[in-house]
Amino acid sequence: MSISLKQVRYFIAAAELGQISHAAVELNVSQSAVTAAIQHLETALGIRLFERTPAGVLLTADGTRFLPRALNIMAAVNEATAVQAISNSVVSGKVRVGLTYTVSGYFMPHHYARFSRSFPNLTIDLYESSRHMIEQALIDGDLDIGVILISNIENNQTLNAETLLKSRRRLWLPSDHRLMKMERVTLMDVAEEPMILLTVDEASQTAGRYWARIPAKPNVVFRTSSLEAVRSMVASGMGITILSDMVYRPWSLEGQRIETRTLDDDIPTMDVGLAWLKSATLSPAARILHEYFLKSASGTQ
Repeated sequence: MSISLKQVRYFIAAAELGQISHAAVELNVSQSAVTAAIQHLETALGIRLFERTPAGVLLTADGTRFLPRALNIMAAVNEATAVQAISNSVVSGKVRVGLTYTVSGYFMPHHYARFSRSFPNLTIDLYESSRHMIEQALIDGDLDIGVILISNIENNQTLNAETLLKSRRRLWLPSDHRLMKMERVTLMDVAEEPMILLTVDEASQTAGRYWARIPAKPNVVFRTSSLEAVRSMVASGMGITILSDMVYRPWSLEGQRIETRTLDDDIPTMDVGLAWLKSATLSPAARILHEYFLKSASGTQ
């Protein structure tokens, strides 16, 4: 039995939002349509993608493994459509692009490769730095476009910003953790456990903002700028963490399993987007890159 892009899209919406009803609203379809699409997808794949609970739906282990593949499917389709939709006129030139650390490792590589293949006459010069430094470089005219975590952008009066990706933050934990057995998990539950805190790309400041909404504080036992260190420590049972789906991988370097749980609390998404100077006129090459990103991001998580 074949699967359809609609089924994949409906599955992604349900996985991201955690409730069939919310996915239906987001997709502007009925709940029964979302349910039927997911059931057909499960039948076609021969696996169960969700656990149904009173609070909504939770990804199974198989569902967690399928989610990044589903996202890759939709991204490939969107990017292929984007390339066809952009003007076929031959444009050459160079675009100076600033990347924050997480973006350079987990968002940009496949975009860079596909864009370079589609527009061989255009050159992208990449520069990695902090969001603050990239914002300043855009203002100074040293960069054309920044691909950054725009949820923390400071110079809103000077810079344009456009969201490309909203990646949901979830709880990461080892497969045998006690919170895996609970029907619902909140930040108050998480506060009772040792926490591994990622510090790169202002992750700790973002965490501080949503923790400030509840009376408890996280029991941070280790801070690190290394995502691989976080993965290994969580998988080995040293602590748990809250990070986005964009950087999630189900295995540590040692081959130990990492699971995810959706929290009941209102945890902000990690928003990746474009930033550029409001007063500047983008070059033809920069405009093509800008248009490519906007079209390829259309309809993704």
